[in-house]
Amino acid sequence: MSQFEPVQISNGPLTLEVLPYGVTIYHFLVKVGGQTHDLVIGPESPAEHQTQKYTNSIVGRYANRIPVGSHSLQRGGYSSTFTAQANENPRVSLHGGPIAFDAVVWTKIDEPTLFTQAEVERLKTLDPSAYAIFSLTSEDGDQGYPGKLVSETLIVLVSGAGVPTSAEQALGAVTIVYRAKLEDKNTVTPVNITQHWGFNLNASLPSHETTIKSHTLNLATDHLVVRDSDNFSSGYAPTSQDAVHNHAGKAIGENYPEAGYDDYYLLKKGAADSAPTRISTESFTPELDLVGNIIKPEYTRSIAELASSVSGLKLSFDSNQHGLMVYTNGLSNPSKGARKVAHGGSGVKDKGDSYGPGDAVFMEFHHPLHAFLNPEDKDGEDTLLTSDEFYHNFVRCTVSAVAK
Repeated sequence: MSQFEPVQISNGPLTLEVLPYGVTIYHFLVKVGGQTHDLVIGPESPAEHQTQKYTNSIVGRYANRIPVGSHSLQRGGYSSTFTAQANENPRVSLHGGPIAFDAVVWTKIDEPTLFTQAEVERLKTLDPSAYAIFSLTSEDGDQGYPGKLVSETLIVLVSGAGVPTSAEQALGAVTIVYRAKLEDKNTVTPVNITQHWGFNLNASLPSHETTIKSHTLNLATDHLVVRDSDNFSSGYAPTSQDAVHNHAGKAIGENYPEAGYDDYYLLKKGAADSAPTRISTESFTPELDLVGNIIKPEYTRSIAELASSVSGLKLSFDSNQHGLMVYTNGLSNPSKGARKVAHGGSGVKDKGDSYGPGDAVFMEFHHPLHAFLNPEDKDGEDTLLTSDEFYHNFVRCTVSAVAK
């Protein structure tokens, strides 16, 4: 299979096309009311994801920014050294390094090794066209990270649930589960994976509305990261009285910062799903099933909602991660790259009609920024994985049609 040949996953009105290159969501298609919406931005040509980086791809081994240089790691009686490699600038290692999870080819597999017998049996009850699993082995020293890490990513499309009401109809959901395990013994490595997907719920309408500023955002968060000049974390600030960052259903464009949003929000205590983010090898039994609940059609938990009254579409997210990055594409340049034809673009690279600042909102669920360097972190999550553990991270995105 070509790295740019999409793997199609379908269930009812939802279809995903996923590239083996970076587990990139090339299309996120929703059919409702006689209209097909592509909910994610991106180039027309799959191969152009090589240059339109971080557009709906996976990010790992470590999301967001880490100071360049050597870092000593200790956890669970194990120690190692991690050397973060520069790519954003000489001081910053961004999204896992120069050639990270987003920029390599993953292998579609039928027999996973990081899911339990109960979980595999659960998946076998689904239509084979409704899910896919991708695998990657990152060798010891890859991008400076210690330990040989095997990763598997499960993507499931879930049917819509219940009888539609006059106000809302659940169309289905996307559940993504990230698993990882160190093959080397007696070591420790940082792991903090996310999907760097960018949404515009209006772009496929006949008007091809570009901005997401009319979208509303509701987050179960109460703090945001205070960033220094390199966008590293220097602590947290409350958001309840902050008109810019108190996302309680306000339009994104209301009190919009000059440079847009590029902020990490910490969830309220207890808001994240209680599923463990690390599983001891002793607890990883054949009977363990952390997948079954999050692929149920009737699942209703939500920690974040993105909605548009123009298209009548709403996305409801849940995760066991303790926060999320909200990024409104402020670093983009419409003269670079391409805009999908379905979004009103020419589809031609560098023609000048690509996506610009405010044309998408990225919702990236992951643990706090470089948490292994911050022992005072609010929720105590250090994002370190030892040889005695499995990494477990999920995000679920439920798609609904709401009355306009």
